[in-house]
Amino acid sequence: MRRLPPQPPSDLTPDARAVYDAVVEGPRGTSMLDEGGELMGPFGAMLLSPPVGDALQRLGAAIRYRTKLGDRAREIAILVVAHAWDCAFERRVHEEIGRGLGLTEAQLDALRTGAPLELDDPEEAAVLRLTRALVSRADLDDEEYGALPASAVFELTTLVGYYATLALQLRVFRV
Repeated sequence: MRRLPPQPPSDLTPDARAVYDAVVEGPRGTSMLDEGGELMGPFGAMLLSPPVGDALQRLGAAIRYRTKLGDRAREIAILVVAHAWDCAFERRVHEEIGRGLGLTEAQLDALRTGAPLELDDPEEAAVLRLTRALVSRADLDDEEYGALPASAVFELTTLVGYYATLALQLRVFRV
């Protein structure tokens, strides 16, 4: 059962409305709105604490739209986190994005189940291997660390932590 009460935009405090507007007017657009105009997924919970929620949604926007990781590599990493946390919302949203980027149903199934997956693109293969290591061991060995530039490892570890945070919040608030 959903733990958050409905939060129509007209009922929001000015600070919460500013977070709402930042999400809707940012790069995500209206994709995170339900038919009633409420924020879906983790974004509704972000309205509970506007200072933290705004920082978190800004971090998410930076991870999704301003990193050097390739789009497919990023979606692969997100789907690995969704599998590790058994997060249906993340899985549903990011499988759809992955399909749009050319991930096949077989690839999505392997990401959904944690099955072995061979990827031709070296960056995508490294991201898959490193993300699986991060979610299972919370660390990288020296060989894994060297598979990507340090800046990409920083972006990837931030992505993993961010999506793990969202998965936790989605679970706790029964979204």
